Amino acid sequence: MTLAFHRPSSIADAAKLLAGAEDGKFLAGGMTLLPTMRQRLADPSDLVDLSSLPGLAMIERTGDGLVIGALTRHADVAGSEVVKAAVPALAALAGRIGDPQVRYRGTIGGSIANNDPAADYPAALLALDATVVTDRREIAADDFFLGTFETALETDEIVTAVRFPIPLAASYEKLRSPASRYALVGVFVARFADGVRVAVTGAGPCVFRSADIEEALASAFEPSALDRISIDASELNSDLHADADYRAHMIMVLTKRAVAAAIAGH
Repeated sequence: MTLAFHRPSSIADAAKLLAGAEDGKFLAGGMTLLPTMRQRLADPSDLVDLSSLPGLAMIERTGDGLVIGALTRHADVAGSEVVKAAVPALAALAGRIGDPQVRYRGTIGGSIANNDPAADYPAALLALDATVVTDRREIAADDFFLGTFETALETDEIVTAVRFPIPLAASYEKLRSPASRYALVGVFVARFADGVRVAVTGAGPCVFRSADIEEALASAFEPSALDRISIDASELNSDLHADADYRAHMIMVLTKRAVAAAIAGH
């Protein structure tokens, strides 16, 4: 199959091109799609490059929120003084994604649209109660991540930005693969005036929240509040890197570390 490459100048044109393609794919940073194509795991008929679309690479503080454009690179989030002041845990997370090549090419929109079960950003969106803004609607993070590499996005729907509330405190801790730097287990903890949200990535088929952990921390936001909590390993991943029981154990270890770091303001 001959690959057709398109570089539209507007969101509307990008959506139209993909809708008209036999098997088209949007291209943002390409950090997942291009390796997949090289491995012959994907063979799209068309690539619709979003990198030239105006206004999608931006970071803004808006009152009690933070807005990050979909084409904003991980390195820009990590280095942004605006992000560091509003949600320092988010900047720290971005600075630990992959290696420098990935951070200088990969985008937040591409990461969440791909929804790799070991990616970092999905945990941040879910724990921070973020809203995904697309070219046609707004989707709460709780409704966005559906399963392994599956989201609520329609085939030709384009992520344009992510809107984050500002937490009282937050932190992200992960056990990463030494080769890929993906999260074998990652835990993002965010404390708000009305409660605590905790999201886990890398451990299961899709990023998820833990109601038991959230309830315990809402009662007492301190590591010791988790001493009697355990995670059911039956639905967690087992692979050559770590089995399900180990991942269940590390969820609790990393959550306690994240709570301690959030209390310390790190």
